[in-house]
Amino acid sequence: MEDKLILKLFNERSEEAITATSDKYGSLLRKIAGNVLGNGEDADECVNDAYLALWDSIPPQAPDPFGAYACRVVKNLSLKRLRYNSAEKRNTYYDASLEELEDCLKSSVNVEDDIDGNELKEALDRFLGKIKKVDRVLFVKRYWFAEDVAQIAEETGFSNRYINVRLHRTREKLKDYLIKEKLYENQ
Repeated sequence: MEDKLILKLFNERSEEAITATSDKYGSLLRKIAGNVLGNGEDADECVNDAYLALWDSIPPQAPDPFGAYACRVVKNLSLKRLRYNSAEKRNTYYDASLEELEDCLKSSVNVEDDIDGNELKEALDRFLGKIKKVDRVLFVKRYWFAEDVAQIAEETGFSNRYINVRLHRTREKLKDYLIKEKLYENQ
């Protein structure tokens, strides 16, 4: 079913909207939540919470593209659950992937406060648009979908070493780009 029809179902307050969303995006939403949380039960619960959040936010929201909006909702809910689950302990591949990015995202911008849309997000979007497709795909798989390197290697056919080197070089390019954009505090 097309996204416009799904949104129409949400606007009509039809419960079929949830079913259509689940049919079209359910496996992707579960994958995102599972990669962030590393726990199937928590991931399923976050996906269900995401369906409720979509129900509550549409209308008045009219997200375009809907799929990206649904992914962002489930990712944000998964991150909240991850923080709750791991208050003092390290948990999941997602923590490891964020640690890799930590050095290039030391910023004067408060990322936590401006997570839904700020200069850093816009700069990251511009940066991703300028790099090679293979680097963009690896970057998004690792840092957006929170896939571990072995999983990416299996999906792409690249070696773990190749992926790690490409990701390292991409992070270095990102750091340089953010310095030029004056969004990185070079210490």
